[in-house]
Amino acid sequence: MSFHPAPHRIVFANEKGGTGKSTTAVHIAIALAYQGARVAAIDLDPRQRTFHRYLENRAETAKRREIDLPTAKFAVFEGSTIEELDALAGAMGEGMDYLIFDTPGRDDEFARHAAIGADTLVTPLNDSFVDFDLIGQVDAETFKVRRRSFYAELIWDARKTRAMATIRDSKREMDWVVVRNRTQHVEARNMRRLNNALTELSRRVGFRIANGLSERVIYRELFPSGLTLLDKGHLGELGTSHLVARQELRQLVAGLNLPTSVGREPKLQLAAQG
Repeated sequence: MSFHPAPHRIVFANEKGGTGKSTTAVHIAIALAYQGARVAAIDLDPRQRTFHRYLENRAETAKRREIDLPTAKFAVFEGSTIEELDALAGAMGEGMDYLIFDTPGRDDEFARHAAIGADTLVTPLNDSFVDFDLIGQVDAETFKVRRRSFYAELIWDARKTRAMATIRDSKREMDWVVVRNRTQHVEARNMRRLNNALTELSRRVGFRIANGLSERVIYRELFPSGLTLLDKGHLGELGTSHLVARQELRQLVAGLNLPTSVGREPKLQLAAQG
């Protein structure tokens, strides 16, 4: 499944923590591995290492149970310069179809560098105006968007720079996708306000909106084993909420609209498993 000389870079970035960013990144990485893609991943948070620890747990489970689990090649960036990050990305991405970056939930020069170089930039948000403030500010009375935030300005400028390179070097344009996680606890009126604000800002800034993963205990329970919702044969009996969660994941993968090899339509493993 090779479709580019260089891997397609997917960057999961949000300067706020607690948005399900690492959980989303892991599930997308494993979904791509289930498709047969060669996936590498770099965790840019050497302190928390949530993404890295998840895949470490997965490798340990596969070894302990003597089972084959599709996975990604993974590493933690512990360098101190952009040049070191680029070198690691080059080494990890060699021969890969996708290179995934999981960034820390804070402002960080390496996260910004990765985001600017993304082919697909994924920004998970909880459905709240606290999280919305990352990308835009709204009027306190009308909830109309007043201005783009610093982060949105950063990505806006990066996309303009990338667009020039696209024309000059035939590079792919950056696709920015804002993923709405944990939507089920949002009150209806607030949901409408958020819908309107996100739609308005998406037109101004140029990102797409995709539905993400709801708040579910299953995600926290899976972390110690490194298993994902795609590993149906190793999860035991699944309840209705787990099946719904897998449907959410299937829709999210489709919504990211990632490139595949020419003439081949991806068949996601979990789609065949119900």
